[in-house]
Amino acid sequence: MTVATKSADFVISRVFDAPRDVVWKAFTDPEHMKHWWGPKGSTVLVSKMDLRVGGSYLGSLRDASGRVMWGKFVYREIVPQQRLVWEHSFSDESGGLTRHPLAPAWPLKLLTTVTFDEPRQGQTGVTLRWSPLDASAQEQATFDAAHDGMRGGWGGSFEQLAAYLASAK
Repeated sequence: MTVATKSADFVISRVFDAPRDVVWKAFTDPEHMKHWWGPKGSTVLVSKMDLRVGGSYLGSLRDASGRVMWGKFVYREIVPQQRLVWEHSFSDESGGLTRHPLAPAWPLKLLTTVTFDEPRQGQTGVTLRWSPLDASAQEQATFDAAHDGMRGGWGGSFEQLAAYLASAK
């Protein structure tokens, strides 16, 4: 079950029927991310990662309409199997920051915090928190108004992750 709460931050949680080390790899290995990352109906085209504090992830996906979008993470904190923190942005193919292709008032950077816990043996709880970084009032308002869409997008990504983890058993 996916749970989201509306607050200044966007928060969504899910429990996966897979051990924590397996779910951790799904978030920290670019080959695993290709199988589940992004909204439902999208396909990851590029997935490159330098997993270290100060390192980055650069990826692209093609959405259901055929549009290609790029994204970049810059890792701030990595605590193996417990916590990942990164700055999340839209980008171009060389990693230069860009505006959201469909929402020009979207914040340029989001702080993403993902925590991993073990509610039961063989299960992993994942909580993702998104908050705008250095956002203008308009960008914050755009972010705040998009919680339902983010819930659907992240919910779909988590559904794909659950299916991928089940198929990898």
